[in-house]
Amino acid sequence: MSSDRVDYIAPWWTYWLHNFPHINLRFQPIDKTFQPEDENYQQSLIFLGCVAAAGLGLNLLCLAIYLSCLCCCRKEEEEESKKPNSCCVTWSAVAAGLITCVAVGVGFYGNSETNDGVYQMTYSLYNANHTLGGVDSLVSGTMGNMRSGLHQHLARLDEIFATRGDYVQTLQFMQQMADNVIKQLLGLSDWEKAKVDLASIADQSATIEYYRWLTYLLLLILDLIICLLACLGLAKQSRWLLTTMMVFGVLTLVLSWTSLGADLATAVGTSDFCISPDKYIMSKTKDVISADIVHYYLYCNQTLSNPFQQPLAIFQRSLTTMQIQIQGLLQFAVPLFPTAEVWPTQTLLCCSLRKKIRAEVFFNDTLTSPQRDLLGIQHLLNSSEASLHQLTALLDCRGLNKDYLDAMVGVCYDGVEGVLYLCLFSILAACAFTVMLCAIPRAWRQIACREQDYDDMDEEDPFNPRARRLGSQNPDHTNMHSFCSYSSSMGSQTSLHPPAPAVSNAPMSEYMNHTALFGGNPRYENVPLIGRGSPPPSYSPTMRATYLSMTEEQRRHFGNDFQA
Repeated sequence: MSSDRVDYIAPWWTYWLHNFPHINLRFQPIDKTFQPEDENYQQSLIFLGCVAAAGLGLNLLCLAIYLSCLCCCRKEEEEESKKPNSCCVTWSAVAAGLITCVAVGVGFYGNSETNDGVYQMTYSLYNANHTLGGVDSLVSGTMGNMRSGLHQHLARLDEIFATRGDYVQTLQFMQQMADNVIKQLLGLSDWEKAKVDLASIADQSATIEYYRWLTYLLLLILDLIICLLACLGLAKQSRWLLTTMMVFGVLTLVLSWTSLGADLATAVGTSDFCISPDKYIMSKTKDVISADIVHYYLYCNQTLSNPFQQPLAIFQRSLTTMQIQIQGLLQFAVPLFPTAEVWPTQTLLCCSLRKKIRAEVFFNDTLTSPQRDLLGIQHLLNSSEASLHQLTALLDCRGLNKDYLDAMVGVCYDGVEGVLYLCLFSILAACAFTVMLCAIPRAWRQIACREQDYDDMDEEDPFNPRARRLGSQNPDHTNMHSFCSYSSSMGSQTSLHPPAPAVSNAPMSEYMNHTALFGGNPRYENVPLIGRGSPPPSYSPTMRATYLSMTEEQRRHFGNDFQA
């Protein structure tokens, strides 16, 4: 037995989770020992799920209050107040997107870690089940050889050596040794129940883990898609897409809190088991296997003796004694009985029912040699000895103890650690979608305000983008001059050159009118800009008032192109 065996030590996070308050639904503290069949213990795990449900209710209540305040409060419509709101929505969307990406990354890692831990546990259970199945197969095979094959050979040799009492006595002694071997094999524990239980646990765990892994994978993909579509809706200012994503955001928020409650209860319950798994295993197997055997395989140290050492030693001594007897018969009895006749008719009359059946099987073998039966017995003893060595190796504690340690490491290290990462994913996802649900209504309202401002524009305003678009589609207004081209402060002074530079030769009266129109400032006396048709710059109410204050003489001079 190896002296450098690694013992199982529970990780620190299992102790941290084990110290969580265990309270039943009647708000009474209960024992923290892992007892999944106990009703109070089940209620303590359900209580953790109820805590997550309370967090969901509080989160939805805060969102409802926020949305109510947002709908009831009136916002100012000045340009200065719009820019900070737009910046706030943008940064909220960026924060929600970053938190969602971090949450999805943490979720993928936690989902993979949990899957690896459960896979290691199921793999160890299957290995242990294979070991126990091998023990059961060897025991049943050896007992079958002793009961049927060896008994047949001894019965025929008893008929052949009927005239020699000493040889018959030797055969009877060998039969007693065979019965002793069968008795020792029957004294071994019944491994069939343990094998079935381990296989069932492994199958159920693998099935549950597959659906859990798939569910979390779909949830992670759903979170990522909703975040991307919400950002797309904010970028394209699509109201219907934002509304749809808000509905799915609420659904994802509920799923995040639900998964948090389930993961928290699972992590605490598994940690309670990982603190002292040996106690729970011994309590569950006390009606199937003796406590000494379970203790031997769970701890497997040099101070513990193998509980199967005595029956295996008796098995070995019995086989050795039978081998010695067979060697003696081969050496002394075969020369005396080289051949012997066995008449089936006489056997049918004087032998028992079992001998009658045996005689019918060997009806065609009229002559049998005792050497053949002795060699057959020797072959059975050799195969039984090989089975004994295999049985001794399988019953050694190191194999099953290694499977036990691997299963505990898979569950308590990788498994619980992965569940903790999934809890962190649920918290981050809930925060991200809370921020997103706060940002979407603001963005939706800003889009509505912009559309309302666009609809309230004056259709007859020549500086209205809609009027310019309609004017470009109307052939009657293709020659309309843009009034804003008179002012270099309203547009670019480095715009395109006018197609008719001869306009600079305008009469002095027109030049003075233009100067008076623009306040007499020499900066606005760039007459060649008149009628160049450059696109209008930003439009202000002061400019419109100046335009409306033109004299009737100026209106007649410029015509009806600039009527307001």
